Amino acid sequence: MYDICIIGSGAGCAPIAYELSRAGKKVLVLEKGRYYTEKDFFKDELAVSRRDIYTPPLHEQQHVIETQNSDGSWQSVKGEKSSWNFWNGSMVGGSSNLMSGYFHRMKPNDFKLASTYGQIDGANIVDWVIDYEDLEPYYDKVEKIVGVSGRIVKHPFLEPRSSADYPFKPTWEHPISSWFDAACKELGYHSIPTARAVLPDDALGRKGCSYSNFCGSYGCATGAKGNARSALLNKALQTGNCTILSDSFVYKIESDDTKATKIHYYNENNESLHVKAKIFVLAAQAIESSRLLLNSKNSYFPNGLLNNHGQVGKNLIFSAGGSGEGRLRFEDLSKDKQNVLLLRGAFVNRSLQDWYEYEENGQRVKGGTIDFLFEHANPTSRALGEVYDKDSNLIWGAKLQQKLKYAFTRSRKFTFEVFNDWLPTDDCFVDVDDKVKDKWGVAVGKIRLNSHHRDIEVGTYLAKKAVTVLKKMGAVEISSNISSAPPPNLVAGGCRFGNDVQTSVLDKNCKAHALDNLYVTDASFMPTGGSVPYTWTIYANSFRVADEILRRFNNKEI
Repeated sequence: MYDICIIGSGAGCAPIAYELSRAGKKVLVLEKGRYYTEKDFFKDELAVSRRDIYTPPLHEQQHVIETQNSDGSWQSVKGEKSSWNFWNGSMVGGSSNLMSGYFHRMKPNDFKLASTYGQIDGANIVDWVIDYEDLEPYYDKVEKIVGVSGRIVKHPFLEPRSSADYPFKPTWEHPISSWFDAACKELGYHSIPTARAVLPDDALGRKGCSYSNFCGSYGCATGAKGNARSALLNKALQTGNCTILSDSFVYKIESDDTKATKIHYYNENNESLHVKAKIFVLAAQAIESSRLLLNSKNSYFPNGLLNNHGQVGKNLIFSAGGSGEGRLRFEDLSKDKQNVLLLRGAFVNRSLQDWYEYEENGQRVKGGTIDFLFEHANPTSRALGEVYDKDSNLIWGAKLQQKLKYAFTRSRKFTFEVFNDWLPTDDCFVDVDDKVKDKWGVAVGKIRLNSHHRDIEVGTYLAKKAVTVLKKMGAVEISSNISSAPPPNLVAGGCRFGNDVQTSVLDKNCKAHALDNLYVTDASFMPTGGSVPYTWTIYANSFRVADEILRRFNNKEI
């Protein structure tokens, strides 16, 4: 029997495995995906832009998607038929392998959205049951152990910090960062150097960044990116107390009325095996964690494990917002700026949070974050973005060749990404579809997708602010796209933590209300998501929960 069995191996898993194995506990990690390492992460443009090399094929594993028609009715479609794909990074380390590593902390008011900004009709907003102050020491811990690079500057929404600055200097910055700073200064905005979970130099037993700019959607070939595997799981393995089994799909958690007793999984040979442990930790990704619980019915939990109050899978959230871009052209730049515009490898590393909160009609409104960056370095995806003319007509031949030559040698796209709250609603949740099975014959997750109109309104407001910067920098062909399309790499909720067992699944320490030895530590616990990417908060909370589990072991409560 193991002390700890963890289902999933991403950001919600790794701090638990790291801390518990270092404390001498026997830890088992079960991961459905493959075990890739740095030597497997080559920069194959086709593998990512034209194929899905890091995610399961939809004919073997899929979700059923429900979307709303204009008349208010709902339609259901299989992912295989629609190409809806909510898999992201099915491998040891999870989707943290493929992140760009933009790290922002949540703000103090993110933890008390309801009491700070008030209720919104049609949205299930609640305050968190912990405060920013409870999580701050763990944000700080992530900076030092996972490795966060950057530079602190004062701005109106800078959150309180226990460390004066980041432990690692910023990654190499492109000269355009200074152009951005100057434009923001003229506009009266506060340019923020963006923290990155990327090491600029060799440190923490890992290699520094190679500056290929193939970060988002790609694994890191040097280990500079602070993904769960390279930053934490590798060190857990070094203790001799941690075992990682890849190609191991957990399909059921067994329990009695007070404790989880064993988990059942299929190994790479499709053999059904089981594992017992003192503590079980579920961190399989928000959608899949809810699916597993709902599929784990028994006589004590006839509606699914932990679901006697109907809360498992409810209040699913994503990150609202979208993106935009503008083109910087040689003919609009000085000779000096032309010489540096096409410089490759360096990061932009700039953000704006001037509108993390703003006023509208005399009321305080929760806003969000805008990150600025160059378009992805992948030449295949860049070329695909040039195949239409300004009237959206497909072009080819000499006209396309000319356009591509100009795009690659005489201009460059400067882009932005908007992050704001996806408000939880009754019509965004996870269920299971008993009629559609995966390759193991297990009922797949059914995702009902719906967003609150406020998400689009806030995202649009932020995008307009971002556009003012692009215009000030001299960009042309400016566009933006704020939509309710959910990003598969930014998903949370489904197992809210809270004090009320009627309206939440987990307690304040992410332990199940109903079972004494089952924790959920991926983003499922989050009742609201803040207006930043989730990874840093998932890491921090998982370190917090690790301390609680260790406390229980030390006090012989387990």
